[in-house]
Amino acid sequence: MKLTLALGPRHGLSRQTALGCVATNVAFPGFGSLMAGHPVGYAQAVVTLAGFAMTLGFGLVFVVWCLLNWSVLYGPDADPVDTLLQLWVRLRWALVGMGLFGISWLWAWFTNAAILRESRKAEEAAKPLPSRPS
Repeated sequence: MKLTLALGPRHGLSRQTALGCVATNVAFPGFGSLMAGHPVGYAQAVVTLAGFAMTLGFGLVFVVWCLLNWSVLYGPDADPVDTLLQLWVRLRWALVGMGLFGISWLWAWFTNAAILRESRKAEEAAKPLPSRPS
């Protein structure tokens, strides 16, 4: 079995298939675009996966660090400004990951609009022309 990442030829999508692609794009930006035959989906998927990996990885490190330093951060002698600075230093890369995922999600919404517009045009083109009475 040969595995390829090449997209097949683009064809008009039915409304139901387009809605499936849109739903996939909402959950996993980029993958619905690829299902619909849009090459921009590759870039969207890379940004999505990078943002997700950064959020998960750095977020987990942040949670572990917070639990290990709980008494120092929230103790009676804790300096609020120093606490915020330490939290920012540990949390910033997870926030960058969330931002990347958010950017890919918004980007996917523009692609979703194009997918729905294309499906509407394909359905209109597939409709038979009304016959004129003679």
